Amino acid sequence: MGPDAVDAQAADQRREMTRPVGKEQVDELIATYDEERPARRLGPRLDLVLGALCFVIAVWVLWQVFFPLPQGNQYSLIIFLGATLPLVFLTFRFRKRRRAGARGDNPGVIDWLLAVAALLVCLYPVLPAPGGGFNAFLDRQGQLSTLDVIAGALLTVLLLEACRRTTGLVLPIVCVIFFLYAYYGGFLPISWPISHAGVDFDQIINGFYNDQSGFYGTPLDVAASYIVLFTIYGAVLDATGAGRFFIELSFALFRKSRSAPGRTVTLSGFLLGTVSGSGTATAVSLGAVTWPILRRAGYPRENAGGMLAAAGIGAILSPPTLGAAAFIIAEYLRVPYLQVLLWAVVPTILFYLGIILAVEIDSRRFGAQAVELPRRNPVRLLLRYGYHLLSLAIIVVFLAVGIPPFRAVVYATAVAALFGLVERLVSRHDPLDPDTEPQQRGQAMITYGKDVARALSSGIRSALGVVTVCASAGVITSVIVKTGLGQNLADILVAAARALTDNPTVVLILTAVLAAVAVLLLGLAVPVTASFIIAWVVIGPALQALGVSPPEAAMFIFYYAVLSEVSPPTALAAVASSAITGGMTIPTMWQATKYALPAFLAPLAFVITDNGSHLLLQGSPFDVLWTTVVSMIAIAALAALTGGWIVREANWLQRLLCLPAALLLLYLHPVSIAIGLACAAVAVILNLLSSRRQSPTMQGVSDA
Repeated sequence: MGPDAVDAQAADQRREMTRPVGKEQVDELIATYDEERPARRLGPRLDLVLGALCFVIAVWVLWQVFFPLPQGNQYSLIIFLGATLPLVFLTFRFRKRRRAGARGDNPGVIDWLLAVAALLVCLYPVLPAPGGGFNAFLDRQGQLSTLDVIAGALLTVLLLEACRRTTGLVLPIVCVIFFLYAYYGGFLPISWPISHAGVDFDQIINGFYNDQSGFYGTPLDVAASYIVLFTIYGAVLDATGAGRFFIELSFALFRKSRSAPGRTVTLSGFLLGTVSGSGTATAVSLGAVTWPILRRAGYPRENAGGMLAAAGIGAILSPPTLGAAAFIIAEYLRVPYLQVLLWAVVPTILFYLGIILAVEIDSRRFGAQAVELPRRNPVRLLLRYGYHLLSLAIIVVFLAVGIPPFRAVVYATAVAALFGLVERLVSRHDPLDPDTEPQQRGQAMITYGKDVARALSSGIRSALGVVTVCASAGVITSVIVKTGLGQNLADILVAAARALTDNPTVVLILTAVLAAVAVLLLGLAVPVTASFIIAWVVIGPALQALGVSPPEAAMFIFYYAVLSEVSPPTALAAVASSAITGGMTIPTMWQATKYALPAFLAPLAFVITDNGSHLLLQGSPFDVLWTTVVSMIAIAALAALTGGWIVREANWLQRLLCLPAALLLLYLHPVSIAIGLACAAVAVILNLLSSRRQSPTMQGVSDA
């Protein structure tokens, strides 16, 4: 074989190793995870019908932003739940997996009966017969009729079943426990701190069905007026080809170097998160494209999977979209959503700094190789497709000038759709499949209209799980309001810490650590939104009783609720990433935890010291600056500890010195900072001295 043939064969091998995972494989993987979650794969006709219904709901939701119903917010929420809850029984199966040998995956008779029952009991409060209409229903608040109680009880059961189908058994079981506590709490010994007088069945149902703290409370309001709109925005943005642009831009920005693949994953994860809004979905989409590159660069499967999971989760910890719980924070604290975005700025910087440092360290430890990739000029790419970033900028700018977030996101959706139309007319290609033959402009407009309609429908479908969680959370919040359980549990948490010590500072630290563990454990069992809601009413009061401000407590709980997705032993984002890379699941989880470690420790700084509030942009610019710089040094120490690299490969002594350095620096007190800097300096000096005494095994200077 001649030299030219050898070169050609090598080039073919390089192209094969860097080829993205095919769309069929990605669809099959997503379908597998949908079966586990357990969404149906409907037949074409029913899928078209339900897609049309979801499209109508999406248009109504968008219309509501500018022309709300005159009957008020609760009336709108009743209509919204009545439109979405029946769809859950038709689009999510009863069992986790389809029965072996079953024909098709369409809903059965029982599913249709449940859907009809859900429609009737949801709309019962607004129907003129037999309930007498909405105003008559409100007049019966606190004194429900027998028919009201029956309808409310049926809705409770249907909501819990819908929640079981979309999220699993844990949250419905938690809701049942809260219900039983409300009903039988009067039988608990009076000496128990959680005992109460007891609530009769009619009053429990009244709290669920006809009270602002129940099904139609803040969580469902947030789902209907914020979360659904942002899922629609993400779906439209994806339909216009924004996801493909974000990945291509990430590849274009980093030149050929051994750490470029890791940097690309990090940036792509941040950008793609604005489209998917899900850490697990981002990890899967990102891994399908970048895993072949990481594999050729020499990344072990588990490390690559951990990086993908951490990058995906980072997307829902970061502005401008954040996760669904961020909207609930804004509602609970009565602050603008922009304020929540500002609180997240510095933690986002710290999170991605930790990932970047871990990427740089891993590229040296594993001897990663530079990968030759076909790249486009980033300037030309931005000039040609940079309009995808415009809608994101619109959200931030409109929020800054005081436009409500639900209107800002609708404007951004319209801008994204408009630019997508122009792009389709100019290029006459599907941006998600540019290799297709050019279409006539008329045909291109028709195709694009169908794509946008599917995107609107997809936005509603992807929000169904969150809607059921938010409505079911009304069971928990209503019971807590009626019994005072939240404050009682908060007192128990603080008392547990005070039983170990009387020192106020140590009590606060112990309470914060116990709270972090509690939220993480809760997040392993229930979705992020439900985890935040439950933790806020229990752990929020405990932290505030010890002097922690509401913003600090809310962001503390929010971060740990989200981080449960990369926390063993469940870590859904890591499980999905390991399915892409073929790595072992548990080691992939631990690698994800390593990459996300800064996000696990930084929230503690919010609450254990007064200076921690500066990390949420509370304080003077100078205070924000110095606390951010000190925290960045702490993150670097954490990266050295977990990665085993400082300037050269670090030994165990040098790594152990980085542990007190990171913890003391994150305490953000002058004395602890001085000691922490000293520990970090000793570790660096020892590493430099050891590198001079012995020949390094790996090159320590970046060629990036």
